[in-house]
Amino acid sequence: MGKRKSIWRIWAKALGAKEGSNDKEADIIAGIRTIILVSYMVTNFAIIANALRHWNDVNSNCSQGHTTQTEVSHVSGTALTEKVG
Repeated sequence: MGKRKSIWRIWAKALGAKEGSNDKEADIIAGIRTIILVSYMVTNFAIIANALRHWNDVNSNCSQGHTTQTEVSHVSGTALTEKVG
């Protein structure tokens, strides 16, 4: 049990300064910080997985909310009229 307690103390110190008026309160605060950290990691993993999943998607179907460059230029009113060549 001593090694587990030692690992917990190191983890709690890695999360930040010890808060609370006693060890029990400090452990609760460290547990809350751990939950927040895990939720951040899960969220970041989901964002990265979604970006990788759609990395090279080429879909010209505008019914799904995707717009083309022509549509964007007509919406903003700044369509280019000269050709680059």
